[in-house]
Amino acid sequence: MKSKENCLGEVIESTLSTWKGQCWDWDNVPAFGSLLSVESHDREIFGIVYEIQTGSLDPSRTPFAYQKTEKELLAEQPQIFEFLKTTFSCLTLGYKEKESICHVLAPKPPKIHSFVSLLDIASSKEFFSKEGYLQLVFGYEAVIGNTDELLLALMKHVRQEEILDDEGMARFIQSLSLLTGNDYRRLKLFLQRVQSL
Repeated sequence: MKSKENCLGEVIESTLSTWKGQCWDWDNVPAFGSLLSVESHDREIFGIVYEIQTGSLDPSRTPFAYQKTEKELLAEQPQIFEFLKTTFSCLTLGYKEKESICHVLAPKPPKIHSFVSLLDIASSKEFFSKEGYLQLVFGYEAVIGNTDELLLALMKHVRQEEILDDEGMARFIQSLSLLTGNDYRRLKLFLQRVQSL
């Protein structure tokens, strides 16, 4: 069972392939492309953040443009921030059961109200040690809209945290090449953008 202190929200919608979480604090948001985990059904389910949305908690109240800075609003009308919520949507990229990571859909979706946390560095290194998750990402192209943007955000994260070494990056590029049908132009443009991160 996850410790609440290390978590940032909980699952509010769930299917086998995608799940949505709500942040406990509307302004404490996981980054686009970050890897999250949920413990559910005696396994740890992994998901990548592909969508983030902030809006009103109450459908009858909508945010209004006050022409004031956040600092001014906090001083004059702090209550308006109590009606905001942030949700994030994740694509399932695998699960861990009995100390083994599988880059396939879990047998059951995460339970509603399961706690969601960011993956720590050690768990991230274990997850990214094989490239099976890439096949799942490409399987979601219709959901994501722009696969390359999500993969760039993911690459930024793993490079900043030094999760992938040179050999891991080489395996990632090789798998990406196969999944894009050896599309030389797409791969070249993608790698140019990775180098600029």
